[in-house]
Amino acid sequence: MHVEVIPNRNSKPAILLRESYREDGKVKKRTLANLSSLPMEQVEGIRLVLKGRTLLPVEELFEIVEGGSRHHGHADAVVRAMKQLDFAKLIAAAPSRQRDLVVAMVASRLVDPKPKLATTNTWHTTTIPETFGVADADEDDLYAAMDWLLERQGRIEKKLAARHLRNDGIAMYDLTSSYFEGVTCPLAKLGYSRDGKKGKLQVNYGLLTNERGVPVSVSVFEGNTGDPKTLFPQVEKVRDAFGIERFVLVGDRGMITQTQINALRELDGIDWIAALRPEALKMLVTSEAIQPGLFDQHNLFELTHPDFEGERLVACRNPALAKRRADKRQRLLEATTKELNKVRKMVGRGRLLSSEQIAEQVHKVLKLYKVGKCYRVDIREDGFQVELDDDKLAAQERDSGTTDQTRQKRREQRRRHTEIIAKKLEKVRLRIKRGQLHGEAAIGLRIGKVLDKYSVGKHFELDIEDNRFDFHIAEDRVTAEAALDGLYVVRTSLTAERLSADDTVRSYKQLSQVERAFRSLKTIDLHVRPIHHRLERRVRAHILLCMLSYYVLWHMLEAWRPLLFADEEIEAKATRDPVAPAQRSEGALKKAQTKRLEDGSRVLSFKGLMKHLSTIVRNRCRRLGAHSSEKTFDLDTRPDAKQSRAYELLRTITV
Repeated sequence: MHVEVIPNRNSKPAILLRESYREDGKVKKRTLANLSSLPMEQVEGIRLVLKGRTLLPVEELFEIVEGGSRHHGHADAVVRAMKQLDFAKLIAAAPSRQRDLVVAMVASRLVDPKPKLATTNTWHTTTIPETFGVADADEDDLYAAMDWLLERQGRIEKKLAARHLRNDGIAMYDLTSSYFEGVTCPLAKLGYSRDGKKGKLQVNYGLLTNERGVPVSVSVFEGNTGDPKTLFPQVEKVRDAFGIERFVLVGDRGMITQTQINALRELDGIDWIAALRPEALKMLVTSEAIQPGLFDQHNLFELTHPDFEGERLVACRNPALAKRRADKRQRLLEATTKELNKVRKMVGRGRLLSSEQIAEQVHKVLKLYKVGKCYRVDIREDGFQVELDDDKLAAQERDSGTTDQTRQKRREQRRRHTEIIAKKLEKVRLRIKRGQLHGEAAIGLRIGKVLDKYSVGKHFELDIEDNRFDFHIAEDRVTAEAALDGLYVVRTSLTAERLSADDTVRSYKQLSQVERAFRSLKTIDLHVRPIHHRLERRVRAHILLCMLSYYVLWHMLEAWRPLLFADEEIEAKATRDPVAPAQRSEGALKKAQTKRLEDGSRVLSFKGLMKHLSTIVRNRCRRLGAHSSEKTFDLDTRPDAKQSRAYELLRTITV
């Protein structure tokens, strides 16, 4: 008897229990039972029994060795992606201990990003160390491997450039920063913090990618280095180190400034795409080179201007962006007005503003002591005058007592009381002149905090004196800025024959891919920050390691688009309106709304999918009751449908 699987074109295969026999010298078969309704596990069990094997429960045959369970699925996914990318040979052509450590660190950062010491303490809970043969490594081994990696950075980046950059292609570049936890690294400087960590020392690093956002190179700079200063090292690297003679450099308006453009014009084969800074945009609007009516038919148009000789300018207007900016500005103006009103009340709080208020406070002081009855008072709207009435004071002294000692005691008491009254009346005089907050410098400092908080101080007219403060919104400035809402101008040295206006805007907006890389590097997936290293070479190696991790991550994200919330209609972006807000495809919207895939399973994030894959465990087993010296074997959890699909999609990664 045997089990036979019969294919069926329109339905599941038939699984039959059959018997072979001879009749008239011929071998024939007859069906004894139809096993199609049985689970495959039972069918396999019947097949083994027919082969003469004795089946027993697994728990009666094997045991999992203590400490022998390691998370395997997510690590295996990273290893599979690395094999598709030939990642090990990207690091070094020849196998070595250092190469294995570097690849293991990259895999570990994708699985569970941690500092190097924490990595060696925890990565044994996964199969990463045994996969790469580095289970015996400690943090010092990792630091040494980082030093080795840094020495190879130029060769690695040259290989990446050969894969992903080409002549007449696009190279995108942007700069970001990350903060330090220490203060001793030479790269650590105070500068403009993209992390919002004011007062923290930081390091700047720039990422060079191709037009799709695939990372090719990373450069590290001191934390106070300005964006434009980092640009030309990238141009030289692409031309000299990578051998790309002609390419288009894309950068934001803070990176590719007019000074940089003037220098780029001196270089043959280098074109660029950037955007105008706000002051230049305002000039074009003021001179009516850009008018609202020009956007009636289309949301972008080309123009030239004598101030930008040899350039194509593509003016764009996004109504949705204009509304968002107008709404945001209004909210900020309202919030600033509310805060400034508080400051104005502080300047006036406690201040006496009328003769009634002044009289109330003066008489309140004079009523404290009997001698107060001896004062003549003159109250005015802007102040008061008091003086002792000698006749009343003399009369009070005559009633002070019958003995000289008593009269002297009362006289000394009146003297003290008049001194106290004088001090308190001086405080009343101060309250006539000033409130709780006074002094031009103090008021200005308090106002400055409000204006810095909401960044709309340019729209306010301020009137500050030592004892008063007033303000109003400069409506003409608000109107002038509102005219720029939703407007931006992309500038390029490329001719219309080489790149259309629509594609020029699309190319500039592709910088969002570099921003996506920074988000993954810094917060979402790889956690480049905070930086704990104190040696300059270690900081550089750490950031390089994170960039290489993102290289693998980028390809995994692209391969897993069908399983994630990502939009799968990538090619459609090339034909969509380049100015209008990005619209997700119907398929992506459906995934976001239902949180389900077509097969009914849940949509996951990258982290969620990696966590799901981590439930595939590799167990180290031994024969039940065997001696501890007996050899062990590994048994992996069988992947479910989603996990199998994830592994299949990784095969689509190509370089």
